[in-house]
Amino acid sequence: MKSYLLISVFLLTMTAWAQSDISALGNLPMQVNETSGLIYYNNKLITHNDSDTAPELYELDPLTLSITRTITISNALNIDWEDITQDENYIYVGDIGNNSGNRQDLSILKIAKADFDVSNLVTAEIISFTYEDQTIFETAQNSDFDAESLFVMNDELIVLTKQWQSLGTVAYALPKIPGVFVAERVDAYQIDGLVTGATYDSATNQLFLVGYSQFLAPFFVQITDVGPNSIFNGNINKLSLAIGQAQVEAITLNSEGLFYITSEEYSNPPILNSPSQLYSFSLDEDQVEEEEEEKEEEEVIDNPSEFDQSTDLVLFKTFDSSYLNYSLKTDKTVVRMAIFDSMGRMVSSTPLENMTDEPIDLSTLSPSLYYLSFFLVDGVISAPFLRN
Repeated sequence: MKSYLLISVFLLTMTAWAQSDISALGNLPMQVNETSGLIYYNNKLITHNDSDTAPELYELDPLTLSITRTITISNALNIDWEDITQDENYIYVGDIGNNSGNRQDLSILKIAKADFDVSNLVTAEIISFTYEDQTIFETAQNSDFDAESLFVMNDELIVLTKQWQSLGTVAYALPKIPGVFVAERVDAYQIDGLVTGATYDSATNQLFLVGYSQFLAPFFVQITDVGPNSIFNGNINKLSLAIGQAQVEAITLNSEGLFYITSEEYSNPPILNSPSQLYSFSLDEDQVEEEEEEKEEEEVIDNPSEFDQSTDLVLFKTFDSSYLNYSLKTDKTVVRMAIFDSMGRMVSSTPLENMTDEPIDLSTLSPSLYYLSFFLVDGVISAPFLRN
């Protein structure tokens, strides 16, 4: 008698905009293929690349996507620039990337707009900081003290961490003035993903985030009623972005309520090759209100399987077999199947046209925990399995 290992399912679907609501404006120039931050200033987009590149800001025309200016910060290195933000008089660039958790030179560069407007060579004031609750600085891959998001609120800068291990985010506050500071932990939220960009709208007191899941499924988060000591105490609405698999890195908002987001070039040949791109969309407030009501209804359901009978994934295999069988039941369109390792790295990918009902050959995988994932038009359904 065969013994089968049945695996429970993690359903990762989120409410999504229709694809037509999100406009792909085009590929970004190769000079900014590692785009990591974004602001909208003087009717232009300002972006920068991330680690170990030139200490330069790039001014982009949002219509043509051409680079109209390159601004060099004369007294800085780009160790790991991860986000950019602004207030009325200054631009702030966050050298806050800390994937290994061992950096003790985190800083934010403060650039006067008066200088930025008239010269392509500027000097920055330096705001250096450490986190108040980080006591260990040993090198560790995928640290919870990595950060890729930065925004201004009143007289403070807020840094949001990208927690690789916990899949949450912590908000830290520090002054906007040059000096050396200990960033104060002010709030935290279990977002179940990797936060990569933030923009704050002071007019509506709302915070907007972008990021992606460990399966590279991009998301957008709207947070209302943001306070200096209660970043995440308002209504939080998390939506998927219907742009396929993309490493979303940055978000900004213009004065007319139009969001821009950028994705970094991502290559995992021969599985996936995603160029750096620019997207735009507007937020339908009526739709968001309806989604929040639906979310409240979902929360009172004790058995998730009773809520969504339209999607079901079951994996089964004999203990010593190198083949994985699966049964997928869904009335939603499937666009791709992929396998991820326990760190969220894609190890194989199969487009819809190459998918079959045959068992999946696992012989090339090392013994470990993996996830079989199916990308739907409005989310991802995923289940773990063991390769013995």
